[in-house]
Amino acid sequence: MTISPLTLPDAEHAEEWVRTRAEEGIAAARALIDGLREDPPTEAMAALLVWDEAALQLGNVAAMGSLYGNVHPDEAVRTSAEKAEQDVMRLMTELSLDRGLYEVFAGLDASGLDEQASRLMAKVLADFTRAGVDQDDETRARITAINERLTEIDQEFGKVIRDDVRTIRVAPERLAGLPQDFLDAHEAADDGLVTVTTDYPDAVPTRMFAHDQDVRRDMTVAFLERGWPATDPLLREMFDLRHEIANLVGYADWAAYDADVKMIKEGPAIPAFIDKIADAAAEPMERDLAILLERYRADFPDAERVPNYDAPYYEELVRKEQYDVDSQRVRTYFAFDKVRQGLLDVTGRLFGLRYERIADATVWDADVAVYDVHDAAAGDDTAPLGRIYLDLHPRDGKYKHAAQFTLTDGVAGRQLPEGVLVCNFSRGLMEHDHVVTLFHEFGHLVHHVLGGQVPWARFAGVATEWDFVEAPSQMLEEWAWDPDILSSFATNAAGEPIPTDLVESMRRSDDFGKGYTARVQMFYAAMSYYFHVERPADLTARMIELQERYSAWPYLDGTHMFASFGHLGGYSSGYYTYMWSLVIAKDLFSAFDPADLFDEAGTGVAGRYRDCVLAPGGTKDAADLVADFLGRPYTFDAYAAWLAE
Repeated sequence: MTISPLTLPDAEHAEEWVRTRAEEGIAAARALIDGLREDPPTEAMAALLVWDEAALQLGNVAAMGSLYGNVHPDEAVRTSAEKAEQDVMRLMTELSLDRGLYEVFAGLDASGLDEQASRLMAKVLADFTRAGVDQDDETRARITAINERLTEIDQEFGKVIRDDVRTIRVAPERLAGLPQDFLDAHEAADDGLVTVTTDYPDAVPTRMFAHDQDVRRDMTVAFLERGWPATDPLLREMFDLRHEIANLVGYADWAAYDADVKMIKEGPAIPAFIDKIADAAAEPMERDLAILLERYRADFPDAERVPNYDAPYYEELVRKEQYDVDSQRVRTYFAFDKVRQGLLDVTGRLFGLRYERIADATVWDADVAVYDVHDAAAGDDTAPLGRIYLDLHPRDGKYKHAAQFTLTDGVAGRQLPEGVLVCNFSRGLMEHDHVVTLFHEFGHLVHHVLGGQVPWARFAGVATEWDFVEAPSQMLEEWAWDPDILSSFATNAAGEPIPTDLVESMRRSDDFGKGYTARVQMFYAAMSYYFHVERPADLTARMIELQERYSAWPYLDGTHMFASFGHLGGYSSGYYTYMWSLVIAKDLFSAFDPADLFDEAGTGVAGRYRDCVLAPGGTKDAADLVADFLGRPYTFDAYAAWLAE
């Protein structure tokens, strides 16, 4: 049976489509659940099939709500999508606290189930317990109210960040140093001033290249002030409510509750891991900071530290002067259209995939490109493995960072996986850092599609422990650094490929600063952990303390970076995830031959990686997936060696 991808609505019918899809999905799930209650199956497998189908229906609504709420150009559609997400979250909370449903599953004999069904049964029962199903009526009612409010807060937090685009206005001559294509795209208004926004295509090059220190500082302040003061009370309420719900179900704090279903397992292991990374990064950080400060003192002799508003600019000077890497020259090799096609060519060749552009697909914005993903080894007439949407440029009302959003989870024989890459890149030339980000985020998309061929919705796609999900994407970044791979698509206006010696210099220069970059990441991780565990009344004061303890950069007076730190919503107390995943990613990459990263037709190391790590989705624990691929448990060794280089 051929399964077709979704047909999305045009602009005129989008709001109606969102409402209808939500109503029908929730109604279908309710009908399935009512059947479980009223006529419980006597066989465990039958009950699991009904439950998983209901979960799939609700997942479809939640995914649509999250995606359209973050990307649709029409505010009315975004509002309807947010309501749909609220409705499905409300129902999911209701079901998770339904003692009658729990008793249906707890009373079933699971002894005859196969390995995956047994795993699912264990997860279902654990979900009920974590939700608080065994609590008294009053406690369950309070948990319900908290969950509803947390959904509202998370949506409002994201909305504030999404909509709060700040600007600086400067005379054209004060933008000296910026690339010519940037200057051409930023004409002066009638009053003679140029408007520069805090969206990434403006903010990043302004901080990197503007010669005027005041411009760099003004942009940094504007960027760090997004969300302030509106999100401060939202965050404090969020932390308090998360702590309360953790206490209600028997955990010391939210971090302990959240860690219980992750690889790290225990809340106190999070600060221990943060300090382990911070200690390992201390010597590399001091070494590179000394180099950066020496260069900075050439212009500011009395400086004791490099301020964060000057760091990107002076990093570029060090890379240019000491590593012979001029980022403005580098970006001439990375025209957006070539990079996008190169990404598809590289990942297709690596994983044995073929991408077919669907030019007539209906999308929510004209910028969105749509591709069906096929198994390259299969015939041209075979059904696709899934569908992907690339929404890669900024616009008003759109999510401001880079992420993969689910549209539908893939379940074998039931539903195709469809995923959306949401980024904010330049339409013209790209910084190489953004090329790396594009490869990273596309790694999530490949994981979503390849892992979307499993038989259970619960295990579909990127359904592993949350502190593992970044590892496959971080590993794919390596392919954005290989000279041979880059030369296949990175060409300048004359069609000349990026020189190998330039890529090698770029890689050496990228290693500069990795110690203090790791420390900054640990500052963010510590903030996400301690904000949840301590719930400080003054978030700014605690942020400053943690910045001084972990970060390489001094606090910039009057700024409130945490106010737009969107990961406090989704990752909550677990921002350590990025570094935890990087440790595993470095170990995964150690299995590849760095001299030959391509693996024709996906039959060798890359094929084994695809089949052992990506394709299983969440059907196994992440540690087991990694061990299946490496032939051993993962270790800290590869990361430590890389950091010490």
